[in-house]
Amino acid sequence: MAPRMYVVATAGHVDHGKSTLVRALTGMEPDRLEEERRRGLTIELGYAWTTLPSGERVAFVDVPGHERFLGTMLAGVGPVPAVMFVVAADEGWMPQSEEHLVALRTLGVRHGLLAVTRADLADPAPALEDARDRLAEAGLGDVEALAVSGRTGEGLDGLRAALDRLVAALPAPDPRAPVRLWIDRAFSVRGSGTVVTGTLPAGRVEVGDELELDGEPVRVRALESLKEHVESVTGVARVALNLRGRIVPRRGHALVTPGAWTATSLADVRVTMAVGARGPLPARLTAHIGSASVLCEVRPLGPDAARLRLARPLPLHLGDALLLLDPGRDPGRDPGRDPGRDPGRGRGEPRVLARATVLDVRPPELRRRGAARERAKALAEASTDAASLLRTHLLLREADLAAMGCPPGGRPVAGDWHADPDHWSALSARLPEVVRRYAADHPLEPGMPVEAVRHELGLPDRRLVAALVRPPLTVADGRITTMGRAPAGTAGLPASVAGAVRALVDDLAEAPFQAPEAGRLAALGLGPRELAAAVRAGALLRVTEGVVLAPGADARAAALLARLPQPFTVSQARSALGTSRRVAVPLLEHLDRKGLTERVDEVHRRSL
Repeated sequence: MAPRMYVVATAGHVDHGKSTLVRALTGMEPDRLEEERRRGLTIELGYAWTTLPSGERVAFVDVPGHERFLGTMLAGVGPVPAVMFVVAADEGWMPQSEEHLVALRTLGVRHGLLAVTRADLADPAPALEDARDRLAEAGLGDVEALAVSGRTGEGLDGLRAALDRLVAALPAPDPRAPVRLWIDRAFSVRGSGTVVTGTLPAGRVEVGDELELDGEPVRVRALESLKEHVESVTGVARVALNLRGRIVPRRGHALVTPGAWTATSLADVRVTMAVGARGPLPARLTAHIGSASVLCEVRPLGPDAARLRLARPLPLHLGDALLLLDPGRDPGRDPGRDPGRDPGRGRGEPRVLARATVLDVRPPELRRRGAARERAKALAEASTDAASLLRTHLLLREADLAAMGCPPGGRPVAGDWHADPDHWSALSARLPEVVRRYAADHPLEPGMPVEAVRHELGLPDRRLVAALVRPPLTVADGRITTMGRAPAGTAGLPASVAGAVRALVDDLAEAPFQAPEAGRLAALGLGPRELAAAVRAGALLRVTEGVVLAPGADARAAALLARLPQPFTVSQARSALGTSRRVAVPLLEHLDRKGLTERVDEVHRRSL
């Protein structure tokens, strides 16, 4: 069974006491850097683990407590489900304790326990009472609180039992969930290549899996969890992955299931201000999620809605929570150390300002006057499900919905397309009028091309057009027309075409089977399009290309041929009909197709 994940979040300047506690619980050294051990100050993330009395293994991410390393602390705590909050009995609640608590509260961490350490140096009761009240007020509920000493071992058995109870109460993650592993360490191992580590919150990773890293494919060559080689692991777990790929990973990158996340640099969010923070938000902030921290521009849309433009794309789902941090605050120098030498430091760590809940990872453009106000109103009513997305995007493919974190619940309307019900009904209502208007504007055409309908309705796929067609409309030969329409003679034809057809029919009145030559048709202004429209209207009979007769001429011809001695030849038929071979041959073939005559041999036919 994969180990449960558990994070240790520090508070105030108690890194040395916190590290001593983790060391006493696990027998492992969480401070990896020599400078950390020398100064008693956690600078980088540390990792340790142990087996609890129940047999459950728990991994710890040891995060910095000093305010100068808040970003590193967030990288460690971001992907985990629970926290062990550490306060020193001899120092009590510190400003850094409050900042860490605000971050945890804003992230939505709701599972944890309280460890008041260094109980051998001071009475832990005041610190216990104060810290417990603060944690409860922050939404962590009635957490278990224990007084311990990492130096003497006081209370460690009780702490292990409390960890057991906490682990048992954690919700079980979905092993089928798409993988998003935020990288918190990346390094090279001689003979193996690139190795990354991180906390797998849900899903499953197996040796041989292909994942994506910044859009590039990478393959899992080998897999470890808590220093043990494994073939697969499910969340929640600490994992190390040996990767094969071209891209160089770093902290803040994420390994994801291909196609299961939307990599976006633009997101519409619902903003919830952190406790103690005051608006409005600055125009430039740092957005934090998982182990990633990226600069972003903020465009306010409404009282609690904003659009974030991230400095680089991040893999996001609807419902994801981003922490918004003030990048301009300098909390002061670390005594005895040049802040410029801190890893990744220059001006000090930012302050937690707000939580941004992702509501759309492919937000629409805002171009019209008042578009931002309308978008804010829509976001105020938005939720993190497929129905909410479809109200904005109207039409989305199933794969797109899944990549946005909203697998569809209903059936697609066409192929893999899902539609907002109101929008789909409106399209269905518009279609007949669109087809009617096209027929009025293009009377010589047999119907409206499907591609023209797609363009008129603003649809992304021709299959959606076909799915909208309902009787009396029908689709045939790539066009939409009204089915079952009775021939209407010259009705509905343009006046010029109707007049030319009437003149042609008058020509045929005295010699019904002497089809006009091309010159006569041209003189009447009856080109291919006009003739096709007249044939569709039932005003003319097309025998073959270039041969047209009056309506019903085929039935009259069959009646005349039936009076001939049977069987008859083409020459006999031509004489009986008073026409030329140019007309007689295709007319007889037309009668054959209609079942009015049939061939007897190569020369003769007979009437049926």
